[in-house]
Amino acid sequence: MSQVVLYDLPSTPPKASWSLNPWKTRMALNFKGVDYRTDWIEYPDLAPKLKSFGLPPNDRNAPGVSADYSSPAIRFADDTLMMDSWNIIFELEKRYPEPSLHLDDPIVLQVRDLIAVVRDPLMTLTLPKVPDILPERSAQYFYDTRKVRFGMPLSDYYKSKSVEQCWEEVKAPAKQFVDLLNSKDGGPFFLGETLSYADFIFVAFLHFLKRVEVDVFERFLSLDNSFSAIYEASSEWLKKDD
Repeated sequence: MSQVVLYDLPSTPPKASWSLNPWKTRMALNFKGVDYRTDWIEYPDLAPKLKSFGLPPNDRNAPGVSADYSSPAIRFADDTLMMDSWNIIFELEKRYPEPSLHLDDPIVLQVRDLIAVVRDPLMTLTLPKVPDILPERSAQYFYDTRKVRFGMPLSDYYKSKSVEQCWEEVKAPAKQFVDLLNSKDGGPFFLGETLSYADFIFVAFLHFLKRVEVDVFERFLSLDNSFSAIYEASSEWLKKDD
């Protein structure tokens, strides 16, 4: 039987995973002990390559979807292909039910929806830094496509809000995460001592911050001790990043 293949966006050499959504899938694969390898696809090659596999485009009405073709995608050992971390995790759980990621617990949807609320204010501080860790072709693609998306160069986007305004907007959703993490005795996960996919959604976000702008990562962790606790408790599933 063939090995599982994860399609991910590379950083500059040495190539390693950095993007939020692929990390959700990668952490799940690592947690479940699935034997897989990474096939790196640079940004400008992503849509053509995934389209060449016969994958249909993403559903633009689905939560968090902003592109027809996106990373991660996965090829299972039986050659089944899927795209989008939210779709992939349900198939992973079906194929590899143990250890469970408790997808049926309401906390998973809560964290999935709340992560966008805490992420968006920080995009002004982090997205302009992404090209710094990308190979040249991907960096140029990122500059060009985000200029179209935001109607301004990334350098102007970075200055569109003050740093403190961004952090002020983070306070309320960050407090919601603190409350969720502290709602179960024993921690450090959203379900207390029980790990779930909600934890991987949140930790993938933290790891993205660390990979792209460590100062933002450290300031976010400093908002509450529970953030450091869940990140450190999940470190084992962040080790395989290539």
